[in-house]
Amino acid sequence: MPSQDLPRLCRALVRSALAATFAWHVSLATAVPTSHTPAAGGITTVAVHVEPPTQASPVVAVPPSEQYPALYRDVQLAHLYPDSKTFADMVPLSPPAQIAAAYDDAKQQPGFSLADFVKKNFTLPARTAKAYVSDPNQNVVDHIDTLWNVLRREPDATASPWSSLLPLPYPYIVPGDRFDEIYYWDSYFIMLGLEQSGQHALVVDELKNFATLIDRYGHIPNGNRTYYLSRSQPPFFAQMVRLVAEKDGDAVYAQYLPELQREYAYWMNGSEGLPAGHASRHVVRLSDGTLFNRYWDERATPRDESYREDVLTAQQTPQRDSADLWRNLRAGGETGWDFSSRWFADGKTLATVDVTSLVPVDLNSLLVDLEHTLAKAYRLRGDVTRAENMEQRAATRADAIRRVLWDPQLQAFGDYDFVHHTLTHRLTAATVYPLYTGVASRQQAKAVAATVQRELLRPGGLATTQVNSGQQWDAPNGWAPLQYLAVLGLRRYSEAALARTIATRWIRTNVDYYQHTGKLVEKYDVDAAAPGVSAGGGEYPLQDGFGWTNGVLRSLLVMYPQTAQSARPSDIPEGPAGVSSAAASAAAASKNTHRLHGTRVAP
Repeated sequence: MPSQDLPRLCRALVRSALAATFAWHVSLATAVPTSHTPAAGGITTVAVHVEPPTQASPVVAVPPSEQYPALYRDVQLAHLYPDSKTFADMVPLSPPAQIAAAYDDAKQQPGFSLADFVKKNFTLPARTAKAYVSDPNQNVVDHIDTLWNVLRREPDATASPWSSLLPLPYPYIVPGDRFDEIYYWDSYFIMLGLEQSGQHALVVDELKNFATLIDRYGHIPNGNRTYYLSRSQPPFFAQMVRLVAEKDGDAVYAQYLPELQREYAYWMNGSEGLPAGHASRHVVRLSDGTLFNRYWDERATPRDESYREDVLTAQQTPQRDSADLWRNLRAGGETGWDFSSRWFADGKTLATVDVTSLVPVDLNSLLVDLEHTLAKAYRLRGDVTRAENMEQRAATRADAIRRVLWDPQLQAFGDYDFVHHTLTHRLTAATVYPLYTGVASRQQAKAVAATVQRELLRPGGLATTQVNSGQQWDAPNGWAPLQYLAVLGLRRYSEAALARTIATRWIRTNVDYYQHTGKLVEKYDVDAAAPGVSAGGGEYPLQDGFGWTNGVLRSLLVMYPQTAQSARPSDIPEGPAGVSSAAASAAAASKNTHRLHGTRVAP
């Protein structure tokens, strides 16, 4: 980075940090009103009554970049670690203020070594060492069932109060590799697989962990790290509650009603009294009064886990306000699709990311489901007024999705740019969400099915977009959660043949890759001409593990049990030796959670 750009960026960092911290504390303190207020069209709305968080945070709920900002900036820009997340996860050995003061003194001394200072004052977090070796004689179902133990983490011991880790009281499953904490929307798809593996108790533990986060912080953060607290992720908590209730009964809805209320209040904060044509935090009111939600982040600074990358992106785009860029990069993290041409103003370049100007179809579809779930919980409790109000909210939002987010040009659902008053006209796999949540009309669902089959269906499953931008949530990559949502959504609207096609192609992609590498990974190249070809794109190497891939594959194999007759690495013609050879490129591309033992001979 040219030295003349550093002062400008540093000043922007300081201004943005101060502004973000102020906004963050204001948002936490904002109360949600409980009065009955008339909404657009004369409909009476009953605001959700929400108590403040009931649990204290066991750690200082401030990200490392704000606890020792100068040191954090210098370490990240010096590129001491290949992955920015490494320093974000390191644990200070003494109070951050003390370390910051020591740094201010030490860096003035002759011969000062930044690397030595970090080594003296920080330690890498303890990680569970599980040197798992894949068994080539194990079919993919048994492999997944075994992997749950590899990816399982026990309740967090009392953490350092300055650690970025938000301790959890119950066991949980991590995605794998660099992701050694829970992630919000990943976990729903993990829970689906755990149920199929007969681990219902762990599913309940996962739900209780997320309820704990809501009780502490008023929402579920992106993941259980302090640097994720300023945003959330696609809201699947209602789906988690339903998953547990399917086995444990409707009492589960009443048990988690307080957390469902807080979840909803988090997303709707700022909606009461919001004028038409304005946006506030996660809420947007269009000029005609229609209320929607958007993705957002309370901070407008570089992401702790991608700090250097975000600073470089700003440095390469001097014409754009850095704080606006950084907030949109952060909001991209909340989408779960970080990153995709879906969010780029020019349709291809990360520096044009513009998440906060969009009304996304996936988020609003999930909020319809949350509103329905709240209605059910209220009704079970005997609160008919609030139940009817929530059903009314869900119906109003669903109608708005069908009306505003339907793109006749694409014959699919899309995102709406409320700043420029136009649909984005970018076809993505997010078009399946209104089918998954039952929002689409029959005619719209039929049109979506035809569009998906014609434009997004690939030999290996469903493509994420039609654009090959080099970002990981673009072509040619396919992702497990989108396959599952598409299959469920299409089945809901009697499009069983296309649902089966997507499921069977995705299953074969996963199984072929497993047979040739001994792995299940984060994402797959659905255009790959040969098995064992690794997917790419994005800010980090291909990750092995992998939580939601395991969960979705385990679930789809129950729905389509005849699709993976041969599912062992030892079943391929080359045998284990061929597996080891084919796995070489994948091993080079990832930091492996486990490795394939290539010397076993098939019986």
